Amino acid sequence: MHELLSAASADAYVDAMRGTVDRVAARFRITTQPFSGASREQLQALVDAVDLDGPGRGTAAALREVDELFAQHAVWFHDPAYTAHLNCPVAVPAVAAEAVLAAINPSVDTYDQSTVGTLMERRVVAWTAGRIGFLAGGGVFTSGGTQSNLQALLLAREHALTTAPGVDPRDLVVLATASSHFSVQRAVYLLGLAPDAVRLVPVDERGRMRPDALRIALRHVAADGRHAAAVVATAGTTDRGCVDPLAGIADVCDAEDVWLHVDAAYGCGLLVSRTRRHLLDGIERARSVTVDFHKAFFQPVSSSALVVRHAADLRLVAHHHDYLNPAGEDEPNQVDVSLQTTRRFDALKLWATLRALGADRIGEMVDATLDLAAAVHTLVDADPDLRLLAPTDLSTVLFRYQPDGLDDARADALVAQVRRVLFGSGRALVARTTLDGRPCLKLTLLNPDTTVADVRHVLELVRQAAAALLEGDDLLRPDVAVAL
Repeated sequence: MHELLSAASADAYVDAMRGTVDRVAARFRITTQPFSGASREQLQALVDAVDLDGPGRGTAAALREVDELFAQHAVWFHDPAYTAHLNCPVAVPAVAAEAVLAAINPSVDTYDQSTVGTLMERRVVAWTAGRIGFLAGGGVFTSGGTQSNLQALLLAREHALTTAPGVDPRDLVVLATASSHFSVQRAVYLLGLAPDAVRLVPVDERGRMRPDALRIALRHVAADGRHAAAVVATAGTTDRGCVDPLAGIADVCDAEDVWLHVDAAYGCGLLVSRTRRHLLDGIERARSVTVDFHKAFFQPVSSSALVVRHAADLRLVAHHHDYLNPAGEDEPNQVDVSLQTTRRFDALKLWATLRALGADRIGEMVDATLDLAAAVHTLVDADPDLRLLAPTDLSTVLFRYQPDGLDDARADALVAQVRRVLFGSGRALVARTTLDGRPCLKLTLLNPDTTVADVRHVLELVRQAAAALLEGDDLLRPDVAVAL
Protein backbone atom coordinates (compact mmCIF):
# COMPACT_ATOMS: atom_id res chain seq x y z
CA MET A 1 0.00 0.00 0.00
CA HIS A 2 1.27 3.47 -0.88
CA GLU A 3 -0.04 5.95 1.68
CA LEU A 4 1.65 9.05 0.25
CA LEU A 5 0.97 10.69 -3.08
CA SER A 6 3.80 9.86 -5.44
CA ALA A 7 4.46 8.23 -8.80
CA ALA A 8 3.86 4.84 -7.21
CA SER A 9 0.44 5.85 -5.86
CA ALA A 10 -0.74 7.86 -8.87
CA ASP A 11 -3.31 5.25 -9.89
CA ALA A 12 -4.67 5.03 -6.34
CA TYR A 13 -4.86 8.84 -6.33
CA VAL A 14 -6.95 8.77 -9.51
CA ASP A 15 -9.33 6.21 -7.99
CA ALA A 16 -9.68 8.17 -4.74
CA MET A 17 -10.28 11.46 -6.51
CA ARG A 18 -12.70 9.97 -9.03
CA GLY A 19 -14.76 8.38 -6.28
CA THR A 20 -14.71 11.56 -4.23
CA VAL A 21 -15.71 13.77 -7.14
CA ASP A 22 -18.52 11.38 -8.07
CA ARG A 23 -19.90 11.44 -4.52
CA VAL A 24 -19.69 15.22 -4.21
CA ALA A 25 -21.30 15.67 -7.61
CA ALA A 26 -24.09 13.32 -6.54
CA ARG A 27 -24.65 15.45 -3.46
CA PHE A 28 -24.98 18.54 -5.65
CA ARG A 29 -27.52 16.74 -7.81
CA ILE A 30 -29.73 15.52 -4.98
CA THR A 31 -29.40 18.31 -2.40
CA THR A 32 -32.63 20.28 -2.27
CA GLN A 33 -32.10 22.43 0.82
CA PRO A 34 -29.09 24.15 2.40
CA PHE A 35 -28.88 21.92 5.50
CA SER A 36 -30.04 18.45 6.48
CA GLY A 37 -31.88 19.71 9.55
CA ALA A 38 -30.13 17.26 11.88
CA SER A 39 -30.02 18.50 15.46
CA ARG A 40 -26.78 19.32 17.24
CA GLU A 41 -27.36 16.32 19.51
CA GLN A 42 -27.75 14.01 16.51
CA LEU A 43 -24.61 15.36 14.88
CA GLN A 44 -22.64 15.13 18.13
CA ALA A 45 -23.65 11.48 18.48
CA LEU A 46 -22.45 10.73 14.95
CA VAL A 47 -19.11 12.40 15.61
CA ASP A 48 -18.64 10.75 19.01
CA ALA A 49 -19.32 7.31 17.52
CA VAL A 50 -16.15 7.48 15.43
CA ASP A 51 -13.10 5.82 16.99
CA LEU A 52 -10.12 7.93 15.94
CA ASP A 53 -7.74 5.58 17.77
CA GLY A 54 -8.96 2.50 15.92
CA PRO A 55 -7.21 0.69 13.05
CA GLY A 56 -7.25 2.25 9.61
CA ARG A 57 -10.21 1.37 7.41
CA GLY A 58 -8.60 2.16 4.07
CA THR A 59 -8.94 5.15 1.82
CA ALA A 60 -12.18 4.10 0.14
CA ALA A 61 -14.00 3.49 3.43
CA ALA A 62 -12.63 6.66 5.00
CA LEU A 63 -13.81 8.78 2.10
CA ARG A 64 -17.25 7.17 2.17
CA GLU A 65 -17.42 8.17 5.83
CA VAL A 66 -16.47 11.75 4.90
CA ASP A 67 -19.40 11.78 2.49
CA GLU A 68 -21.88 10.26 4.94
CA LEU A 69 -20.77 12.20 8.00
CA PHE A 70 -19.71 15.57 6.63
CA ALA A 71 -21.11 16.11 3.15
CA GLN A 72 -24.57 14.83 4.06
CA HIS A 73 -24.83 17.33 6.91
CA ALA A 74 -22.78 20.20 5.51
CA VAL A 75 -24.18 23.66 4.85
CA TRP A 76 -24.56 24.09 1.10
CA PHE A 77 -23.91 27.68 0.09
CA HIS A 78 -24.90 27.05 -3.54
CA ASP A 79 -28.52 26.33 -2.59
CA PRO A 80 -30.77 29.34 -3.33
CA ALA A 81 -32.35 29.03 0.13
CA TYR A 82 -28.98 29.76 1.73
CA THR A 83 -29.20 33.49 2.39
CA ALA A 84 -27.40 33.86 5.70
CA HIS A 85 -23.76 34.89 5.85
CA LEU A 86 -21.03 36.12 3.52
CA ASN A 87 -20.45 32.71 1.95
CA CYS A 88 -20.63 32.47 -1.82
CA PRO A 89 -21.01 29.54 -4.20
CA VAL A 90 -17.71 28.72 -5.85
CA ALA A 91 -16.54 28.80 -9.46
CA VAL A 92 -15.79 25.43 -11.05
CA PRO A 93 -12.29 26.36 -12.28
CA ALA A 94 -11.41 27.55 -8.78
CA VAL A 95 -12.48 24.21 -7.30
CA ALA A 96 -10.36 22.37 -9.87
CA ALA A 97 -7.39 24.58 -9.03
CA GLU A 98 -7.95 23.81 -5.34
CA ALA A 99 -7.44 20.13 -6.14
CA VAL A 100 -4.16 20.96 -7.85
CA LEU A 101 -3.03 22.88 -4.77
CA ALA A 102 -3.88 20.03 -2.42
CA ALA A 103 -1.98 17.49 -4.49
CA ILE A 104 1.17 19.48 -5.21
CA ASN A 105 1.09 21.23 -1.81
CA PRO A 106 3.29 24.26 -2.54
CA SER A 107 4.12 26.90 0.04
CA VAL A 108 4.59 30.41 -1.25
CA ASP A 109 6.68 31.71 1.61
CA THR A 110 9.94 31.37 -0.31
CA TYR A 111 10.69 31.26 -4.00
CA ASP A 112 12.53 27.96 -3.79
CA GLN A 113 9.35 26.30 -2.45
CA SER A 114 7.00 27.63 -5.12
CA THR A 115 9.00 29.09 -8.05
CA VAL A 116 6.41 30.08 -10.67
CA GLY A 117 3.71 30.11 -7.99
CA THR A 118 5.38 33.13 -6.40
CA LEU A 119 5.43 34.94 -9.73
CA MET A 120 1.79 34.08 -10.41
CA GLU A 121 0.69 35.35 -7.00
CA ARG A 122 2.55 38.59 -7.57
CA ARG A 123 0.88 38.96 -10.95
CA VAL A 124 -2.60 38.45 -9.45
CA VAL A 125 -1.78 41.00 -6.74
CA ALA A 126 -0.57 43.45 -9.40
CA TRP A 127 -3.81 42.88 -11.35
CA THR A 128 -5.84 43.63 -8.22
CA ALA A 129 -3.75 46.71 -7.48
CA GLY A 130 -4.40 47.93 -11.02
CA ARG A 131 -8.14 47.44 -10.60
CA ILE A 132 -7.97 49.51 -7.40
CA GLY A 133 -5.97 52.21 -9.15
CA PHE A 134 -2.60 51.69 -7.47
CA LEU A 135 0.04 52.40 -10.11
CA ALA A 136 2.98 51.01 -8.14
CA GLY A 137 1.15 48.83 -5.66
CA GLY A 138 2.05 45.59 -3.98
CA GLY A 139 0.45 43.11 -1.68
CA VAL A 140 0.19 39.57 -0.44
CA PHE A 141 -2.48 36.92 -0.12
CA THR A 142 -3.76 36.24 3.40
CA SER A 143 -6.09 33.85 5.21
CA GLY A 144 -8.96 36.34 5.22
CA GLY A 145 -10.12 39.86 5.93
CA THR A 146 -9.27 39.64 9.62
CA GLN A 147 -5.61 38.97 8.84
CA SER A 148 -5.56 41.54 6.05
CA ASN A 149 -6.94 44.22 8.38
CA LEU A 150 -4.46 43.23 11.09
CA GLN A 151 -1.52 43.55 8.73
CA ALA A 152 -2.78 46.86 7.37
CA LEU A 153 -3.01 48.35 10.86
CA LEU A 154 0.39 46.90 11.76
CA LEU A 155 1.87 48.73 8.77
CA ALA A 156 -0.01 51.89 9.74
CA ARG A 157 1.32 51.64 13.30
CA GLU A 158 4.91 51.23 12.12
CA HIS A 159 4.51 54.07 9.66
CA ALA A 160 3.20 56.35 12.41
CA LEU A 161 6.07 55.46 14.73
CA THR A 162 8.58 56.03 11.94
CA THR A 163 7.23 59.36 10.72
CA ALA A 164 6.49 60.79 14.18
CA PRO A 165 9.55 59.95 16.26
CA GLY A 166 8.96 59.98 19.98
CA VAL A 167 5.28 59.10 19.78
CA ASP A 168 4.28 56.62 22.47
CA PRO A 169 2.48 53.63 20.90
CA ARG A 170 -0.10 53.93 23.69
CA ASP A 171 -1.04 57.34 22.29
CA LEU A 172 -1.87 56.00 18.84
CA VAL A 173 -5.50 56.12 17.74
CA VAL A 174 -7.40 54.31 14.98
CA LEU A 175 -10.60 55.95 13.74
CA ALA A 176 -13.43 53.77 12.45
CA THR A 177 -17.21 53.54 12.77
CA ALA A 178 -19.55 51.31 14.72
CA SER A 179 -20.23 49.53 11.41
CA SER A 180 -16.57 48.66 10.89
CA HIS A 181 -15.66 44.98 11.08
CA PHE A 182 -14.93 43.64 14.56
CA SER A 183 -11.45 42.67 13.35
CA VAL A 184 -10.45 46.33 13.66
CA GLN A 185 -10.98 46.20 17.43
CA ARG A 186 -9.22 42.83 17.59
CA ALA A 187 -6.26 44.10 15.59
CA VAL A 188 -5.81 47.09 17.89
CA TYR A 189 -5.80 44.72 20.86
CA LEU A 190 -3.24 42.42 19.24
CA LEU A 191 -1.03 45.37 18.31
CA GLY A 192 -0.79 46.40 21.94
CA LEU A 193 -2.42 49.79 21.59
CA ALA A 194 -4.35 51.41 24.41
CA PRO A 195 -7.79 50.03 25.35
CA ASP A 196 -9.39 53.23 24.07
CA ALA A 197 -7.35 53.36 20.88
CA VAL A 198 -10.36 52.89 18.59
CA ARG A 199 -12.45 56.03 18.27
CA LEU A 200 -15.81 55.76 16.58
CA VAL A 201 -16.67 58.40 14.00
CA PRO A 202 -20.35 59.40 13.67
CA VAL A 203 -22.24 58.06 10.66
CA ASP A 204 -25.08 59.22 8.45
CA GLU A 205 -28.57 57.75 8.36
CA ARG A 206 -27.31 54.81 6.28
CA GLY A 207 -24.49 53.94 8.63
CA ARG A 208 -21.72 55.46 6.49
CA MET A 209 -18.80 57.43 7.92
CA ARG A 210 -19.32 61.20 7.68
CA PRO A 211 -16.22 63.00 6.34
CA ASP A 212 -17.14 66.16 8.25
CA ALA A 213 -17.38 64.17 11.48
CA LEU A 214 -14.05 62.51 10.72
CA ARG A 215 -12.40 65.91 10.39
CA ILE A 216 -13.76 66.93 13.79
CA ALA A 217 -12.74 63.60 15.34
CA LEU A 218 -9.17 64.04 14.12
CA ARG A 219 -9.06 67.48 15.72
CA HIS A 220 -10.21 65.96 19.00
CA VAL A 221 -7.47 63.33 18.75
CA ALA A 222 -4.84 66.04 18.39
CA ALA A 223 -6.38 68.14 21.18
CA ASP A 224 -6.14 65.13 23.49
CA GLY A 225 -2.44 64.78 22.81
CA ARG A 226 -2.95 61.57 20.85
CA HIS A 227 -1.74 60.66 17.36
CA ALA A 228 -3.95 59.26 14.58
CA ALA A 229 -2.29 56.16 13.15
CA ALA A 230 -5.03 55.25 10.68
CA VAL A 231 -8.56 55.79 9.50
CA VAL A 232 -10.48 52.66 8.55
CA ALA A 233 -13.18 53.18 5.94
CA THR A 234 -15.45 50.34 4.90
CA ALA A 235 -16.49 49.40 1.38
CA GLY A 236 -19.30 47.05 2.24
CA THR A 237 -20.37 47.03 5.88
CA THR A 238 -21.23 43.55 7.11
CA ASP A 239 -24.84 44.24 8.02
CA ARG A 240 -26.06 47.07 5.84
CA GLY A 241 -23.76 46.40 2.89
CA CYS A 242 -23.06 50.11 2.55
CA VAL A 243 -19.96 51.81 1.18
CA ASP A 244 -18.44 54.74 3.03
CA PRO A 245 -17.91 57.92 0.91
CA LEU A 246 -14.30 57.09 0.10
CA ALA A 247 -13.41 60.22 -1.84
CA GLY A 248 -14.59 62.54 0.93
CA ILE A 249 -12.79 60.48 3.55
CA ALA A 250 -9.63 60.50 1.44
CA ASP A 251 -9.83 64.31 1.25
CA VAL A 252 -9.73 64.49 5.04
CA CYS A 253 -6.95 61.91 5.36
CA ASP A 254 -4.83 63.67 2.75
CA ALA A 255 -5.29 67.03 4.49
CA GLU A 256 -4.34 65.55 7.87
CA ASP A 257 -1.66 63.20 6.49
CA VAL A 258 -3.27 60.10 8.01
CA TRP A 259 -2.99 56.54 6.71
CA LEU A 260 -6.29 55.52 5.07
CA HIS A 261 -7.16 51.83 5.08
CA VAL A 262 -10.22 50.65 3.16
CA ASP A 263 -11.76 47.38 4.28
CA ALA A 264 -13.29 46.19 1.01
CA ALA A 265 -13.57 42.55 2.08
CA TYR A 266 -17.24 42.51 1.13
CA GLY A 267 -17.34 45.19 -1.54
CA CYS A 268 -14.29 44.19 -3.57
CA GLY A 269 -16.54 42.65 -6.23
CA LEU A 270 -17.28 46.23 -7.28
CA LEU A 271 -13.78 46.30 -8.76
CA VAL A 272 -15.10 44.28 -11.71
CA SER A 273 -18.68 45.61 -11.74
CA ARG A 274 -19.86 47.26 -14.92
CA THR A 275 -22.72 49.09 -13.23
CA ARG A 276 -21.54 50.10 -9.76
CA ARG A 277 -17.76 50.54 -9.90
CA HIS A 278 -18.31 54.23 -9.11
CA LEU A 279 -19.19 53.30 -5.53
CA LEU A 280 -15.45 52.73 -5.00
CA ASP A 281 -14.42 56.14 -6.34
CA GLY A 282 -11.62 57.35 -4.09
CA ILE A 283 -10.34 53.90 -3.15
CA GLU A 284 -7.26 54.56 -5.28
CA ARG A 285 -6.27 57.21 -2.72
CA ALA A 286 -6.13 54.73 0.17
CA ARG A 287 -2.80 53.59 1.55
CA SER A 288 -3.99 49.98 1.96
CA VAL A 289 -7.00 47.89 0.94
CA THR A 290 -8.42 44.57 2.13
CA VAL A 291 -10.05 42.36 -0.51
CA ASP A 292 -11.79 39.03 0.13
CA PHE A 293 -12.08 37.08 -3.09
CA HIS A 294 -13.91 34.33 -1.18
CA LYS A 295 -16.75 36.77 -0.52
CA ALA A 296 -17.18 38.46 -3.86
CA PHE A 297 -15.21 36.61 -6.56
CA PHE A 298 -16.76 33.15 -6.03
CA GLN A 299 -13.58 31.61 -4.65
CA PRO A 300 -13.24 28.75 -2.18
CA VAL A 301 -12.09 29.73 1.30
CA SER A 302 -9.54 31.02 1.79
CA SER A 303 -8.70 33.68 -0.75
CA SER A 304 -8.01 37.16 0.57
CA ALA A 305 -5.31 39.77 0.06
CA LEU A 306 -3.91 42.95 1.49
CA VAL A 307 -3.01 45.42 -1.26
CA VAL A 308 -0.98 48.58 -0.65
CA ARG A 309 -0.52 51.67 -2.79
CA HIS A 310 3.25 51.72 -2.26
CA ALA A 311 4.88 48.30 -2.42
CA ALA A 312 7.68 49.54 -0.13
CA ASP A 313 5.19 49.88 2.74
CA LEU A 314 5.13 46.09 3.06
CA ARG A 315 8.80 46.19 4.08
CA LEU A 316 7.97 48.13 7.24
CA VAL A 317 7.74 44.87 9.16
CA ALA A 318 10.10 42.67 7.14
CA HIS A 319 12.24 40.15 9.03
CA HIS A 320 15.07 38.03 7.66
CA HIS A 321 16.33 34.65 8.82
CA ASP A 322 19.42 32.90 7.52
CA TYR A 323 17.69 29.55 7.10
CA LEU A 324 14.77 31.00 5.15
CA ASN A 325 15.15 34.44 3.61
CA PRO A 326 18.61 35.87 4.30
CA ALA A 327 19.00 39.63 4.08
CA GLY A 328 20.35 40.74 0.73
CA GLU A 329 19.07 37.69 -1.15
CA ASP A 330 17.71 38.54 -4.57
CA GLU A 331 15.07 35.81 -4.70
CA PRO A 332 11.44 37.05 -4.50
CA ASN A 333 10.54 35.57 -1.13
CA GLN A 334 6.96 36.39 -0.18
CA VAL A 335 7.65 35.74 3.50
CA ASP A 336 9.39 39.11 3.41
CA VAL A 337 5.97 40.77 3.14
CA SER A 338 3.67 38.26 4.85
CA LEU A 339 2.65 37.66 8.46
CA GLN A 340 2.57 33.94 7.67
CA THR A 341 5.46 31.64 6.94
CA THR A 342 4.00 28.46 5.46
CA ARG A 343 1.22 29.70 3.20
CA ARG A 344 -1.00 28.13 0.54
CA PHE A 345 -0.87 29.24 -3.08
CA ASP A 346 -4.44 30.53 -2.94
CA ALA A 347 -3.86 32.94 -5.81
CA LEU A 348 -3.95 29.98 -8.21
CA LYS A 349 -7.72 29.67 -7.73
CA LEU A 350 -8.37 33.26 -8.77
CA TRP A 351 -5.86 32.93 -11.61
CA ALA A 352 -7.79 29.92 -12.98
CA THR A 353 -11.12 31.72 -12.58
CA LEU A 354 -9.93 34.86 -14.34
CA ARG A 355 -8.49 32.82 -17.19
CA ALA A 356 -11.61 30.64 -17.50
CA LEU A 357 -14.34 33.24 -17.11
CA GLY A 358 -12.68 36.61 -17.63
CA ALA A 359 -12.98 39.61 -15.34
CA ASP A 360 -16.00 40.98 -17.20
CA ARG A 361 -17.98 37.77 -16.68
CA ILE A 362 -17.16 37.79 -12.97
CA GLY A 363 -18.36 41.39 -12.91
CA GLU A 364 -21.64 40.36 -14.53
CA MET A 365 -22.11 37.73 -11.83
CA VAL A 366 -21.42 40.29 -9.11
CA ASP A 367 -23.91 42.69 -10.71
CA ALA A 368 -26.50 39.91 -10.82
CA THR A 369 -26.36 39.56 -7.03
CA LEU A 370 -26.67 43.32 -6.58
CA ASP A 371 -29.60 43.50 -8.99
CA LEU A 372 -31.25 40.64 -7.10
CA ALA A 373 -30.87 42.48 -3.80
CA ALA A 374 -32.43 45.61 -5.31
CA ALA A 375 -35.39 43.56 -6.54
CA VAL A 376 -35.83 41.88 -3.15
CA HIS A 377 -35.79 45.28 -1.45
CA THR A 378 -38.73 46.26 -3.63
CA LEU A 379 -40.46 42.97 -2.87
CA VAL A 380 -40.06 43.29 0.90
CA ASP A 381 -41.03 46.95 0.92
CA ALA A 382 -44.32 46.09 -0.77
CA ASP A 383 -45.15 43.19 1.56
CA PRO A 384 -47.70 44.14 4.26
CA ASP A 385 -46.31 41.55 6.70
CA LEU A 386 -42.65 42.53 6.35
CA ARG A 387 -40.79 45.72 7.16
CA LEU A 388 -37.73 46.78 5.17
CA LEU A 389 -35.35 48.41 7.63
CA ALA A 390 -32.41 49.85 5.69
CA PRO A 391 -31.15 50.43 2.15
CA THR A 392 -27.96 48.79 0.88
CA ASP A 393 -25.26 49.41 -1.71
CA LEU A 394 -24.48 45.71 -2.05
CA SER A 395 -26.48 42.53 -1.49
CA THR A 396 -27.91 42.49 2.02
CA VAL A 397 -31.57 42.83 2.96
CA LEU A 398 -32.46 43.82 6.54
CA PHE A 399 -36.08 43.24 7.49
CA ARG A 400 -38.42 41.91 10.13
CA TYR A 401 -41.77 40.17 10.26
CA GLN A 402 -44.17 42.71 11.73
CA PRO A 403 -47.64 42.99 10.22
CA ASP A 404 -49.92 45.77 11.41
CA GLY A 405 -50.99 45.23 15.00
CA LEU A 406 -47.92 43.24 16.08
CA ASP A 407 -46.15 45.16 18.84
CA ASP A 408 -42.41 45.80 18.80
CA ALA A 409 -41.61 43.48 21.72
CA ARG A 410 -43.23 40.46 20.07
CA ALA A 411 -41.68 41.29 16.71
CA ASP A 412 -38.27 41.53 18.40
CA ALA A 413 -38.68 38.11 20.00
CA LEU A 414 -39.74 36.54 16.71
CA VAL A 415 -36.41 37.33 15.02
CA ALA A 416 -34.32 34.75 16.88
CA GLN A 417 -37.21 32.29 17.02
CA VAL A 418 -37.87 32.37 13.27
CA ARG A 419 -34.18 31.93 12.52
CA ARG A 420 -34.00 28.90 14.82
CA VAL A 421 -37.09 27.31 13.30
CA LEU A 422 -35.80 27.73 9.75
CA PHE A 423 -32.37 26.40 10.70
CA GLY A 424 -33.95 23.47 12.48
CA SER A 425 -35.94 22.54 9.40
CA GLY A 426 -32.87 22.85 7.17
CA ARG A 427 -35.03 24.31 4.44
CA ALA A 428 -33.69 27.85 4.56
CA LEU A 429 -30.90 29.66 6.34
CA VAL A 430 -31.21 33.34 7.20
CA ALA A 431 -29.06 35.45 9.49
CA ARG A 432 -29.95 37.81 12.30
CA THR A 433 -28.35 41.00 13.51
CA THR A 434 -29.19 44.20 15.37
CA LEU A 435 -29.97 47.52 13.76
CA ASP A 436 -30.29 50.65 15.88
CA GLY A 437 -30.59 48.49 18.99
CA ARG A 438 -33.34 46.21 17.67
CA PRO A 439 -33.00 42.68 16.27
CA CYS A 440 -33.77 41.98 12.64
CA LEU A 441 -33.45 39.26 10.05
CA LYS A 442 -30.82 39.52 7.34
CA LEU A 443 -30.51 38.04 3.89
CA THR A 444 -27.10 38.06 2.23
CA LEU A 445 -27.50 37.34 -1.48
CA LEU A 446 -24.23 36.20 -3.04
CA ASN A 447 -25.49 33.62 -5.54
CA PRO A 448 -25.92 34.99 -9.08
CA ASP A 449 -28.09 31.97 -9.95
CA THR A 450 -30.64 32.75 -7.23
CA THR A 451 -33.87 34.26 -8.56
CA VAL A 452 -36.45 36.57 -7.06
CA ALA A 453 -38.78 33.56 -6.94
CA ASP A 454 -36.20 31.68 -4.85
CA VAL A 455 -36.01 34.52 -2.35
CA ARG A 456 -39.79 34.88 -2.34
CA HIS A 457 -39.92 31.22 -1.25
CA VAL A 458 -37.53 31.97 1.65
CA LEU A 459 -39.67 34.92 2.68
CA GLU A 460 -42.75 32.69 2.61
CA LEU A 461 -40.99 30.26 4.95
CA VAL A 462 -40.27 33.20 7.26
CA ARG A 463 -43.92 34.15 7.15
CA GLN A 464 -45.10 30.59 7.86
CA ALA A 465 -42.70 30.15 10.78
CA ALA A 466 -43.65 33.50 12.31
CA ALA A 467 -47.37 32.83 11.93
CA ALA A 468 -47.05 29.40 13.52
CA LEU A 469 -45.08 30.82 16.44
CA LEU A 470 -47.68 33.52 16.95
CA GLU A 471 -50.38 30.83 16.98
CA GLY A 472 -48.53 29.20 19.86
CA ASP A 473 -47.10 26.21 18.02
CA ASP A 474 -44.15 24.91 20.05
CA LEU A 475 -41.72 24.79 17.14
CA LEU A 476 -38.71 25.60 19.34
CA ARG A 477 -38.75 22.35 21.32
CA PRO A 478 -35.85 20.14 20.18
CA ASP A 479 -38.12 17.08 20.05
CA VAL A 480 -40.63 18.75 17.73
CA ALA A 481 -40.12 18.03 14.06
CA VAL A 482 -40.27 21.25 12.10
CA ALA A 483 -42.34 21.00 8.93
CA LEU A 484 -42.73 24.17 6.93
